[in-house]
Amino acid sequence: MKIVTSEQMRRIEDRSEEAGVSKDTLMENAGLAIAKRVRHHVGYLVGTPLLILVGPGNNGGDGLVVARHLHAWGARVTIYVCRDRPSPDLKLDLVKKLGVNIVNASEDGGLVKLKELLAKANAVVDSVLGTGTTRPLEGILREIFLALNSSRQGESGQKLIAVDLPTGLNADTGEVDPACPRADVTVTLGHPKVGHFQYPGADYVGRLEIEDIGLPAGLDDDVGLRLMDDAWANGLLPSRPSASHKGSFGSALVVAGSRNYVGAAYLAGAAATRAGAGLVTIALPESLQSAVAARATEPTYLPLPESSPGVVSPAAARVILDAAPGYEALLIGCGLGLAADTVQFVESILYSGERLPPTIVDADGLNILSKTPEWWAKFNGPAVLTPHPGEMSRLTGSPTSVIQTDRIETATTSAKSWNKIAVLKGAFTVVAMPGGGTMLSPFANPGLASAGTGDVLAGTIAGLLSQGMTLEDAAALGVYIHGAAGDRVRDDLGDTGMIASDLLPELPRVIKALRTRA
Repeated sequence: MKIVTSEQMRRIEDRSEEAGVSKDTLMENAGLAIAKRVRHHVGYLVGTPLLILVGPGNNGGDGLVVARHLHAWGARVTIYVCRDRPSPDLKLDLVKKLGVNIVNASEDGGLVKLKELLAKANAVVDSVLGTGTTRPLEGILREIFLALNSSRQGESGQKLIAVDLPTGLNADTGEVDPACPRADVTVTLGHPKVGHFQYPGADYVGRLEIEDIGLPAGLDDDVGLRLMDDAWANGLLPSRPSASHKGSFGSALVVAGSRNYVGAAYLAGAAATRAGAGLVTIALPESLQSAVAARATEPTYLPLPESSPGVVSPAAARVILDAAPGYEALLIGCGLGLAADTVQFVESILYSGERLPPTIVDADGLNILSKTPEWWAKFNGPAVLTPHPGEMSRLTGSPTSVIQTDRIETATTSAKSWNKIAVLKGAFTVVAMPGGGTMLSPFANPGLASAGTGDVLAGTIAGLLSQGMTLEDAAALGVYIHGAAGDRVRDDLGDTGMIASDLLPELPRVIKALRTRA
């Protein structure tokens, strides 16, 4: 599913009209779909007081269609027209003929009637501005939404359902007006919008529900941003023929671990195994092998010579370069540390010019790259980089705050500049391809903000890559499986106290669930 800006959505709607599906038809489809969502979330409708906040444009038109259907289903609907609508207005005229109660803000001094309606309504539908929000809320609109926010304080149980976006949330940037309400549910129409996944706006969306409104197929072909979902993921999963053997699923070489980060080698190697690799080899400083092997018994091991206990020797680079061509995937960086000898070891591998398997660079591997100006000119093989915002800051030279303000643009620009796949981790992880095209994970889980979860992600990508997937598909699918595993753990344990190893048994369960949805 494509994710669009407000301008892209306008173009799609214009193309729809040219293709024979009018904007009025889209509005009717949208209003019915939203009304059904309201019915689902509210439950019993007959006699239930509902308030529809209606704006002056198309978003308000959607709300008027919603009101018409809810009224027909027996709800006690009141339409509150927040700003006068243009005349003639066929949608408004129709609800008037049906006898729906209508209150105009222009005739509601002190918003007395609005406050009464808010106090009684079981649910409020916000259909005021939607994607039209580009300026601060001012005047009567600001007062209306301040009143709405005030009425929702406490435990009223009143649901707020936003049409496309909560009013005051910018569809393109995720910026929010101080008066913007926090929706319980946002029903977005046709396509999700970029602002749904950009903070702070993402915190105001509530549960995001996406409704098909009858747009003809193919109108979004020029949109480069896509939202990952189950159907997409299912179509990418590597096949598992019944006559397979371990060689059928390839092998991954995981170069990880140091004296202070022993667990990183275990987590990355175990994740590659759980993601389906036929064989995983963990290459690590030789003094650490017994500690890691005690937990990870399935991988094989490639002990590396050390310059001091737990610190890999630069001479070990030759060991890796000789072994790597025998593997389908190479992961380097998890927990390696930044000792001078380790830096030389990593640089000797990545800048060697020798043939490497498709490579994932994570954690300290990224920090080592960032020490070399224009490192991408020296490291020119196919690779995926998996930085968190701090690592991305070191790689790009941009402050973390700037990166977080526009994560999608940062990842997209970086992938093209480096000619590498860029996975910018965090809430709604971004996966950007160097040749164009960017994917967004739907998962935002604070439980994943703990040490080691990145090692699990990197290992998951390596395990998928070893099975013959392209680097692009393995990176994106790895992000999706990892995020879904995190959600499964959160559903079971909550998001406090989740640890990286909790994800490992959930990886194959996610894959199984995706296969059964075919």
